[in-house]
Amino acid sequence: MQREGRLGVGIVGAGRVGPVIGAALAGAGHQITGITSGADDDRAGAILPGVPVLTTPEVLRRSELVVLAVPREELPGLVAGLAQAGHWQMGQLVLHTDAAFGIEVLRPAAERGAIPLAVHPAMAFTGTSIDLRQLAATYAAVSAPAPVLPIAQALAVELGCEPVVVAEEDRASYAEAIETASAFSRQIVHQATGILRGIGVENPGGFLSSLVRSTVDQALAEASPAIPDLPPDDGA
Repeated sequence: MQREGRLGVGIVGAGRVGPVIGAALAGAGHQITGITSGADDDRAGAILPGVPVLTTPEVLRRSELVVLAVPREELPGLVAGLAQAGHWQMGQLVLHTDAAFGIEVLRPAAERGAIPLAVHPAMAFTGTSIDLRQLAATYAAVSAPAPVLPIAQALAVELGCEPVVVAEEDRASYAEAIETASAFSRQIVHQATGILRGIGVENPGGFLSSLVRSTVDQALAEASPAIPDLPPDDGA
């Protein structure tokens, strides 16, 4: 028997993100009802052992919360197609994990009575259990209609993340910031390791690991406002 407030959760998308999100929600006490098949079912099965592999319509039929973790270019068509086929259910929660979209992309589902939520954990997923630990140190961008925003925030917390509300009109700027940080970091690391490899340094990634991490940590600390000193306690 499920605890009060626990949901049957279906995962659409068996790549690096979907199974990890499912495992995190299962760890919070939710029941994973099924997951769709993907390119790496073995990896998904290792993270979600015993979870049935189902068709997308069957995942929706069995689930109170549907997590859409599919490539960005597939998300709009998937939501609209499932709406046209009549698969969304009244009152069903539907959550996507893409940085670029808010809840507007879920409008076809919302028009069929589903409740749209957007929760993007700001991290690079490996698709392994390592991600579950990383989620606990991650912020998540949350967008949702005002009446159900607490639901989206609560789900982010259950993933292990600290939720930060991002307005619908700001999602494009948010996605640009995420892409800039991700792409620039990869480009610089690849360029630097390539130079070291060219002069014969073995394991250039390991060589630069401490330097890169400490430099990024310092830059992040400089970008965050300092906590002001508290005024002295006068005993009043």
